[in-house]
Amino acid sequence: MNIRTRLTVLFALLVGSIILLFSLTIYYLFDQYREREFYERLRQNAFATAQLLENVEVSGITDKMLQQIELNYMSLYKGHVTIYLPDNRILHSTDSKREIVSLQFLEQVRNGKEIFKRNGMVETLGIRFADRHNRMLVVVATAIDRYGFTKIEWLRDILVISWIVSMGIVLLAGWFFAGDALKPVSDIIDQVKDISATNIYARLRVGRPKDELAKLAATFNEMLERLEQAFILQKSFVSHASHELLTPLTVMMGQVDVALMQPRNELEYKQALESVLEEGKKMNSLVNGLLELARVNADAATLSFKPVRIDELLWQGRTRLLQKNEEYRIDIEYEKLPGNEEELIVMGEESLLQMAFQNLIENGCKYSEDHHIIVTLNAGDDQIKLTFTDHGYGIPPEDLPHLFEPFFRSETTSGIIGHGIGLALTHRIVTIHKGQIRVESEIGKGTTVEVTVPVRKPITSEKPVVFELDE
Repeated sequence: MNIRTRLTVLFALLVGSIILLFSLTIYYLFDQYREREFYERLRQNAFATAQLLENVEVSGITDKMLQQIELNYMSLYKGHVTIYLPDNRILHSTDSKREIVSLQFLEQVRNGKEIFKRNGMVETLGIRFADRHNRMLVVVATAIDRYGFTKIEWLRDILVISWIVSMGIVLLAGWFFAGDALKPVSDIIDQVKDISATNIYARLRVGRPKDELAKLAATFNEMLERLEQAFILQKSFVSHASHELLTPLTVMMGQVDVALMQPRNELEYKQALESVLEEGKKMNSLVNGLLELARVNADAATLSFKPVRIDELLWQGRTRLLQKNEEYRIDIEYEKLPGNEEELIVMGEESLLQMAFQNLIENGCKYSEDHHIIVTLNAGDDQIKLTFTDHGYGIPPEDLPHLFEPFFRSETTSGIIGHGIGLALTHRIVTIHKGQIRVESEIGKGTTVEVTVPVRKPITSEKPVVFELDE
């Protein structure tokens, strides 16, 4: 069952139930009104008959005249009145086929209780009446409310027919109402069908700008914006990666072609091989960076976090960089020396954090004329702040928003060997560790990179603790 049919059926059931309840209420209230009205008529007839009987005894009117007067007075269908003496003998009755009542009924009425009951269509009322001799008489009046029951049946037929007709109208109206309500959904479906990888720039349009479907379309458009940006970045990534890989391959192939064009001596072959080796190292570095970036992006949710000391990672990274580049000068300072070593522990992936810090230290040294960087560590109660400060070339303000894009390189550093992967990888690593990274730079004065990582208390466990991470 589709949504339109389901909405139509639910709408019809709801409205039909309301109309049915309304009809039953009308029928019930009208039946109660008929019963009260007929009760009053029987009561008046019973009192009138008893009073008339008392007047007959006083004035001496004959029984024949009394019956004629009673029949003229009583306008009820098949109605008659029976009057009982205190010893339950019949004093007077207007019909030989009188309604038989029990002694219990007579006693209850004589004790002051008016009883109104119904047997089929015949309704009976019993009241007490004290005559001039102080006798407590019981007057029982019976009749059939022919006109009242006729009206009830007429009303019942009208309500049933009206309910059936109303249900047909409600089903028809509900069908069109559901179609109108779901039309924006159909429009959205048709528009979404046209969106593909070649048409990812298309956006949804909704004719009713203030309803929930418009909000849904706006949310979907925001998602498309993010997908478009990711799609563009992916295309840019593939393009830049292809270019970066093609360059060393072209150089290597050129060196080999030149070396093979004619016989060379041992020194020339050695120089050619050294040049190929240098380009191979560049390619290896690029491929490793791409693999690390792909691994971090793909497997972020399954990384095993363990307790890691931040200061140890910094010192290890410093040692490795100094072994490869003796001209680097790396100073690690404690802005606030923690009283407890646990304040330097975070929950993280050791190799990734070390790679991120090492990238920042290497960038600071590589893009500074004096190859000097100062790393400041500040341990707080809930986070650790690391500041990487150099006095290098600086970064233009217009380049700062693009620093963490893969393969982006500022024009001020285009002459220095690099691929533009390190900062993108560092940003991703800091992000999956729930940290933040901020860059401030001024041309000619240097750059400051501030990294904050939240302190996470280690959980005692024999196995590595796995945290769910945001992609």
